[in-house]
Amino acid sequence: MFPAENLRDWRGENVVDPDGDKIGDLEAIYVDTIGDEPAFATVRVGFIGRHRLVFVPLVGATVSPKAIRVRYDKKLVGNAPSIDLDGELAATDEPAVFAHYGLPYQPGASGARRLARR
Repeated sequence: MFPAENLRDWRGENVVDPDGDKIGDLEAIYVDTIGDEPAFATVRVGFIGRHRLVFVPLVGATVSPKAIRVRYDKKLVGNAPSIDLDGELAATDEPAVFAHYGLPYQPGASGARRLARR
């Protein structure tokens, strides 16, 4: 995987699915609070005036000169839990993000948040 600080430099770049179909634009990186490693990205999707941020796992993601390629299909990502452009992921909504992709979820130490925006 690549360091989170490098991924922040990709803000605004395309996020594409395994077939190269554009999903949207990279908005932010969420790290796993247990290991401080990049875990999810938020991707800006939708139409003018109706944009939202969807979550997509970064496990297995690769970078190319103009895009970040994730290993999840565009339709699956488009149906993922989302937040408003100026919204924040509530700790109580974290399990749904993991469940959408069939990923195991465990809260952080002492029940703390598992994801933190960087």
